[in-house]
Amino acid sequence: MAQEALTLLGLGDMGTALARTWLAAGHPVTAWNRTPARAARLTGATTFPTAAEAVAANRLVVACLLDDASVRETLRDADLDGKDVVNLTTSTPDQARELAKWVEDRGARFLAGGIMAVPPMIGNSGYVFYSGSEALFAEHEATLAVPVGTKYVGADAGFAALHDVALLSAMSGAFAGISHAFALVRREDVRPSDFAELLVGWLTAMMPYVHGVAEHLESGDYTKGVVSNLAMQVAGNATLLRTAEEQGVSPELLTPYMNLMAQRLADGHGTEGTTGVIDLLLR
Repeated sequence: MAQEALTLLGLGDMGTALARTWLAAGHPVTAWNRTPARAARLTGATTFPTAAEAVAANRLVVACLLDDASVRETLRDADLDGKDVVNLTTSTPDQARELAKWVEDRGARFLAGGIMAVPPMIGNSGYVFYSGSEALFAEHEATLAVPVGTKYVGADAGFAALHDVALLSAMSGAFAGISHAFALVRREDVRPSDFAELLVGWLTAMMPYVHGVAEHLESGDYTKGVVSNLAMQVAGNATLLRTAEEQGVSPELLTPYMNLMAQRLADGHGTEGTTGVIDLLLR
């Protein structure tokens, strides 16, 4: 059977990796890039000088561009009637919802994607969150799954970006803690690679905390299964802060979280775990 043809708009590092994977799997790819030289280097693809011509070539159109504004600019002169538009450009949830309406008002179906991978992972590992038209996803899932795995997270077009950014935010917070930990031992006779082994083991052991938070949020009982309650943890924060001072390390990566913990404790929730901090973050 002939593999599904598609149009790919955008040949940056990620777009190029996607295109090469689809081409290697036998999918006819029509490609467009703002800088024509990049498209010319993509062996095996059909290229057009304008995005509108590239869009016209296939029903399935995938965008992997710089930002939300560049997607709108690229698609502005294209006839989208009857097209299936999949946007793999990083965006916010509201941007994805607004773009979905903009695309659908022009006669196309829309699917948003959040890529949980970097270019070297394409074709090997990682996955993409998808949200929006479930019918579009079902029809093209086999093609979309060629370069990287797929996870459909709902009809709300903003959910792919929401899941993407939520996971990246968790990563950012974890990286902050890791940075502080290495700073504490940086000036001592501690080999970083040896400490890294300890840190990986400790963080891995802490991961069940995530499931505990989910259970608290779903049940509404923030005390269930708590071993080290909020009162104990806030008291222990004094040692963390004093150690940072002794080691000549700024506590600025820790104090915002610690301040929220202290506020929750002051509000009378000392027997809970730390899940209540989430409620303080909601505006």
